[in-house]
Amino acid sequence: MKRHNRIAGAVLAAAVAVSGVVAAGAAGQVTAAAAGGTGTGYLHTSGSKILDSTGATVRLTGINWFGMETDNKTFHGLWASRTWRQQLDQMAQLGYNTLRIPFSNDALKADAKATGINDYTNPDLIGLSPLQILDKVIDHVGQKGMRVILDRHRPTSAGQTALWYTAGVPESTWINDWKMLAQRYAGNTTVIGADLHNEPHAEGTNPAATGACWGCGDTARDWRLAAERAGNAILAVQPNWLIFVEGVSCPSGGLSNVWDGDPTNDEDCGWWGGNLSRAGQFPVRLSVPGRLVYSPHEYATSVYDQPWFSAPDYPANMPAIWDRYWGYLYKQDIAPIMMGEFGTTLANPVDKVWLENLMAHTGTGVTGMSFTYWSWNPNSGDTGGIVGDDWTTVNQAKQSVLQPYLVPPASGPVTTTTTTTTGGGTGGCRSAWKLDNSWQGGFQGALTVTNTASSAANPWTVTFSLPAGTTIVNGWNGTFSQSGTTVTVTAPAHSPSLAAGAAVSLGFTANGTASAPTAVALNRSACA
Repeated sequence: MKRHNRIAGAVLAAAVAVSGVVAAGAAGQVTAAAAGGTGTGYLHTSGSKILDSTGATVRLTGINWFGMETDNKTFHGLWASRTWRQQLDQMAQLGYNTLRIPFSNDALKADAKATGINDYTNPDLIGLSPLQILDKVIDHVGQKGMRVILDRHRPTSAGQTALWYTAGVPESTWINDWKMLAQRYAGNTTVIGADLHNEPHAEGTNPAATGACWGCGDTARDWRLAAERAGNAILAVQPNWLIFVEGVSCPSGGLSNVWDGDPTNDEDCGWWGGNLSRAGQFPVRLSVPGRLVYSPHEYATSVYDQPWFSAPDYPANMPAIWDRYWGYLYKQDIAPIMMGEFGTTLANPVDKVWLENLMAHTGTGVTGMSFTYWSWNPNSGDTGGIVGDDWTTVNQAKQSVLQPYLVPPASGPVTTTTTTTTGGGTGGCRSAWKLDNSWQGGFQGALTVTNTASSAANPWTVTFSLPAGTTIVNGWNGTFSQSGTTVTVTAPAHSPSLAAGAAVSLGFTANGTASAPTAVALNRSACA
């Protein structure tokens, strides 16, 4: 797939401003040792750090697997001669602890059809909707101890847009679809947040700008204000998610007139989604503190040959450029940085220098900046992938640069930290309940069941009771059924065993008054 072009004429307008960048030395590296895993429970932020529910620092070092934003409406490579689970397993084995998943609103429609699936290697995906396939991927990612960031990449599969809405996909659809996803995965701690819109950027020549601005105050164009509206709408239904906000390209939202002969009018513009230079002055304000992560994009000459790549002081000039656009937010302890996309074919030797210096700038260990590399896919036209055209062979030139900065996922599933103990039981299990959200006539929460016996429960089955009139609507991390007041949850086919000491978090939404489950049992052994 030929990826969208990230740069418009605005970059030419930025050349004069960029050429005067003062050279800076390489960034100091953080020397904290890398620790495996992505933490426990939901994540939150404090200053420039991302923390788990216990307060431990977490660094997201992940990868993008695209396709759900295209006409296929599901992951690319499902046509390959290996299973989708094998691909996810390989990502985890290589050390990637987070999966960023691009999608378009087309893939969320009720009649959306997933195409491009090999029915021999992936027969379990045939006939499933794009969302059902996403459910399965998220479930397996969680079993690998990885996390998921959902990325609204495009309004439709036709291509990217400068603004977060179009005539056919209004802002209300954008927000409502995000709320639907937040509700769908509420209680599932594998899914940690929303990347609200991919690569807002400038359009139109100033003073007639029509693209995404930052801090201009025009509600139809100000991406910062739109991010607040969408972010707060999501947090109203899922207050535990992180909200990832990308930058713009030119803060004015318009392209400079490079033909007017006056370079003083030319604006300092960067990559699409990569310019957060105004975020310090005009920060995104969210209703729930500790949820904001800024997520710039950064690319090399294989995407566009920016003027800074040919500067006489390259690559010493790069840290100052990165810090001007986004690094200052991290260095000044304003907010965490999660570089959502960066990549290269490495065809140009300049790009290898860029990648090595960029990774050094992020720092090493768990306190370094987070990132998700673009991409897993080999069919990214302007960057290529981590795997080759066989969707198996690793590009060692890329992987060797990234490897020292990867924090491998934990060996087991991410578990939910619960707050209300509902019993200890006399048998081989312990249960705990956490109410995540409630509203008029319904609620959502997670029941965590721990196997305290000396042997595995294989296969496992959990039963519990709800008050009369309370009915399950959706459930995850198991197969839910209900008879009267009794709910039965059976293990998924791909993960039937619950090892001794292991726990499973059974999230669900229900109609009725919010109530803690009672009479919890694991394989008929009472937990409460």
